[in-house]
Amino acid sequence: MTFAGHYAYFVTILLLMVGLFIVIARSNLIKKLIGLGLFQTAVYLLYISPGKLIGGVAPIVGEGFEVYSNPLPHVLILTAIVVGVATLALGLALVVRIKEAYGSIEEEEILGLDADDELKSRDRS
Repeated sequence: MTFAGHYAYFVTILLLMVGLFIVIARSNLIKKLIGLGLFQTAVYLLYISPGKLIGGVAPIVGEGFEVYSNPLPHVLILTAIVVGVATLALGLALVVRIKEAYGSIEEEEILGLDADDELKSRDRS
């Protein structure tokens, strides 16, 4: 196979690396959710890529058709997209609640505020 035959896999690897980098390197919680979204998209692409065969038709038995595409990866990805959207919505709701509680969505600031609160509670004890 040539580069063109593996194009989807190269894009998948690129998206996986970019999404993981964003999750690890960024401290902004919204940016982390965007990185997770990219990572999920790469996984969707990884599952869908082998599901489509060139020259394959829908899996309806008929005369003259010998190559059929597998519909299972597509169905699984539809379910995964719904779960991914629900997870993203929950993550955004948590970020809103964290913003209300701490006044920031930057991870370092939140950890600093938590550390200060812990020191104050130890001093009172």
